[in-house]
Formats: sequence, C-alpha cells, structure tokens
Amino acid sequence: MSVQAVLDWLDAHESESIERLKDWLRIPSVSADPEYQPHMIRAAEWAAGQLRAAGLKAEIVPADPKWGARPGHPMVLATSEGAANYRGPHVLFYGHYDVQPVDPIELWERDPFDPAIAPATPNGPGERIVARGAVDDKGQVATFLEALRAWKEAGGTTAGGVKFTVLLEGEEECGSETIEKYLHAAKDRLGACDVCLISDTGMLGRGRPAITYGLRGMAYTEIVLHAADRDLHSGLWGGKTPNPIGELAKVLAQLWDVDRRVTIPGFYDDVRELAPVEREAWAKLGIDPAAMLAKIGLPPEASVGEAGYTFTEREWARPTAEINGIYGGYAGPGAKTVIPAKAGAKVSFRLVADQVPSKIIKQFFKWLGERTPAGCRWETIEHSQGWPATVATDSPHLAAARRAMKAASGVDPVLIKTGGSIPIAGSFKSELGLDTIFMGFGLDDDRIHSPNEKFELDCFRLGARSHALFIHELANAK
Repeated sequence: MSVQAVLDWLDAHESESIERLKDWLRIPSVSADPEYQPHMIRAAEWAAGQLRAAGLKAEIVPADPKWGARPGHPMVLATSEGAANYRGPHVLFYGHYDVQPVDPIELWERDPFDPAIAPATPNGPGERIVARGAVDDKGQVATFLEALRAWKEAGGTTAGGVKFTVLLEGEEECGSETIEKYLHAAKDRLGACDVCLISDTGMLGRGRPAITYGLRGMAYTEIVLHAADRDLHSGLWGGKTPNPIGELAKVLAQLWDVDRRVTIPGFYDDVRELAPVEREAWAKLGIDPAAMLAKIGLPPEASVGEAGYTFTEREWARPTAEINGIYGGYAGPGAKTVIPAKAGAKVSFRLVADQVPSKIIKQFFKWLGERTPAGCRWETIEHSQGWPATVATDSPHLAAARRAMKAASGVDPVLIKTGGSIPIAGSFKSELGLDTIFMGFGLDDDRIHSPNEKFELDCFRLGARSHALFIHELANAK
C-alpha cells in the first residue's frame, strides 16, 4: 500500500476527523474532581472505540484498588500485532485523555466543553479548535488515532503492519498514581516494547516543527515549620518567640547564592553537563528571549537565572529550585494580629539528565534540618517525583521521526529540549528501560492549563500526517 494513499485519505476525511475530536472534547474528563468519574469512564471508552475502529485490540483496564488509596481512573490498553514480516521496533504509544479543571470559568469565551472553530489568530489566516483538552492532550492523541484509522481505511492494514502497544491514562493531570503502579505490575508485558512515542509537547513555532529529545524531571515537596502549639497574640508574644512565617522566609531565602545557583550540597553532583555541540546548535535556533518575555508581560531585564548560562540553556539543561506557594497566619479581610503556630511552603525542583529525584529530596530535607530555627521543628512531605528523560540524538528511532516530520511539513525539524516534565516518560526509562521520542505539535500560545485552550488545525494536520509517515518509516525498517 502506498503511503500517499494514506495521506490522501487524511486530506479527504479531515472534516470527519475534526468532528471525532470534537466529540471527545465534549466529554468533560476532569480527573482531579471525583464528581467527573462517570465522564472519565466515557472518555476512556470513546478512545477504546476509536482504537478498535482502527483495527487494534483494545480493552479498558480499571484501576485496581490496591494501586492507590483513592479511586483511580481507568486506562486504555490496545495492541496491534504487526505484520508477519515486520522487522521494526515494537512501539509503545502513550497519551492521556484526562484534562485540567476549567477554573476560572468566567475567563472562557464559551463553554469549555463545547468545542468551537475560530480563526487561528484574530483576523488572521488558519483556524483553531478551542476547548479544554484541545492540545493537552486529546488533540495530540487524536492525530495519532487518525493516522491509525487512515492506515486501516486506505489499505486495510492495521497500523501499517507496525507492532504497537497503546496506553492511554486518565490521571496525568492529577499525579498518574494508577499508571505508576500499573507499570510495575505489567513490567513484563510493557517491557517487551523497544521505544516509546509521546505526543504531548510542542514545536518551536508556527512552521517550525521540532522533536523534543529531552525534558526535565521533577521533585515536588511541601514543608511546614511548626513553633508554638497555637496561634499567639502578637502583642504578648511578638519579639520573644519565633514567628514561623519570618523564620521560614529566612531559611528559604538561603536556597540560592548570588549567582542564583542552588546552595544544597550535592545538588549539582549528578548533572549531565551541556555538550558544546548542543550549546552551538541551540544558539542557532534564533530564540528571542526579549520577545518571549514580552508575551508574558515582562521586560528584557527579567531574564534572570543561573550565571554562565543563556536564557534557553537555563530551561533545557539546568536544574532549578522554585517556591510554588507559601502560606501561614491570617490573610483575610481586616486585621487579626497573630503569630501563627505554623507556616508552610510548596517547593519543587526541576531536574536534568542523570539527577535522581529521591536523592534531591533527601538532600533538601537534610539541608532544612541543618537550618532549623531555634524552638521550631520541620514537617516534611514528599508529594511526587518524576525522572528526567533524554534520548540520544543518534537514535535510529529519532532519525525515523525526523524523516517523517520533514516529509509531512517540508521542513527539517529541529531538535529541542523542554523545561517541562512528563513524569511518566522518566518512569518508562527507570521502570521499563525505554527511551521516549516526543513528537509534539503544540504552540507556545496554546494556553495549556488556561482558559480558552486551543489547538490550531494546521498543527492537527501536521500531527496526523507526521504520525502516518512515522508508521511508514517503521514499517520499512530493516
């Protein structure tokens, strides 16, 4: 079967493809809210139905109660056996069907679960689909589903003869607790795959396709500093007992030195240094820090970070420590003059290749212990952790993905990294030994996790064609 016939099918049936995506987007699969549990099941069943229509064997894998304390959401597992003469890799495709909550609802231009087509940019060319989950991740997964359907419909061959295992989860936006346990339980089955493919990342810009070959890991903690056993009158106790808010602020301010390097001993010990060839390649990408800062309302001088590294290098190749939230005392209307009994903070670390999340957490908690304010005690909480994931740039699977995207777009895709994290990719590496190819089609203004999330139809088309051509590359692997 000619791959051109598959591409022609995608072109001829694009309106139907978009309608299928809109049907999926209408299902409010908000994983963080237990009230949406029935919709989670509907969204999983919808995806399983699409996979079966493309010829794969699909099943719903319910969350086993022993995998987590709270009720989990089901996964979708599907397989294609591959042609008898297939010599390429067994590919694990991962995606997620759950979406973020829609709050603040008043900032949406319309119902977030009533997908609409609008101009890609105001008064500009092209179109976008606007809905919660449009790009993260239903829209991007749908490009893969449509490529599978095209191979089935255009030539009657399931997945172009390629051996696939497809795993779609429903908890990516709320911690991935179920799938993390499932990976261990199904290690023999999933470990038989050779490489993972994920479409949940982005491009360098419109008309600038990219393949992500590395992303950062995450260690997420919460710390609480306790003092007195109750809130105290600030007039009676101020100046003679510790105030947890002030003491906490003083400790956290010590996390960075004057060069904005993290001060935790051993924090950089395992960091894989930036290779000169990477540094040179990234410098040629034409990334404009001032323009990117302007998009978020910041001036050029807001480009701050670890000394000795550029704007891009600090995101793609360096680890960070961030205070994501801080709380304590009274913050309501009017006055309440208390010294609080406790104060807390959410502190996270973005980690790069070769750093171990559990090691970083232990180092941080030890660092805190060495700075315990007089008369106080720490409560430390490990919320989550995810390994960084980097694939070798000379990987044959990466090369196949690059050829597919170039054929789909007419442009040679660049290789990039991202400062974000997809914890499951790190788990695929640590638990199953799998590297991940990130073929993403989002844009930096897609408003991921924000009101009016979008996915531009040009990106949708590129995603479907790229996946169809990647399947062709795999099917013809020697």
